[in-house]
Amino acid sequence: MSAFPQAGDVMPDIAMETPDGGSVKPSDFKGRKLVVFFYPKDNTPGCTTEAKDFSALKADFEKAGCALLGVSKDSPKKHQNFIAKHDLTVDLATDAEEGGLSDALGVWGEKKMYGKTFMGMIRSTYLVDADGKIARIWPKVKVKDHAAEVLAVAQSL
Repeated sequence: MSAFPQAGDVMPDIAMETPDGGSVKPSDFKGRKLVVFFYPKDNTPGCTTEAKDFSALKADFEKAGCALLGVSKDSPKKHQNFIAKHDLTVDLATDAEEGGLSDALGVWGEKKMYGKTFMGMIRSTYLVDADGKIARIWPKVKVKDHAAEVLAVAQSL
């Protein structure tokens, strides 16, 4: 059994910083569905594609009663630049260096690239229902067609 929340569990309610210096947490979206997509780093190819794909489908998510929130450990200033550079419409948040939402969900973990092991954000997506419960988890996401797949599931909830 995993120590991390699974589908059917309540989404941990941990506050994160918004690009404008405010605060956001999953319970702020209670009463509507929420997609929280965790990604490693602003302005990298896969992360840029993912954020742009979710931005392109934002109106469809809204029609399905679903908000979008992208989360990384990049600074609020980096998020501001990322949003401006790529005309992103999705909301972004900065997770805490330690003890943040990504830690609570187990998506901050050991990664391997080019023979090196390091700690980083494991690209993952969580769909939370209107009651604040995790409806679906996509671990170790591949970016291609991911936003459309998440939208289809959100529309079916």
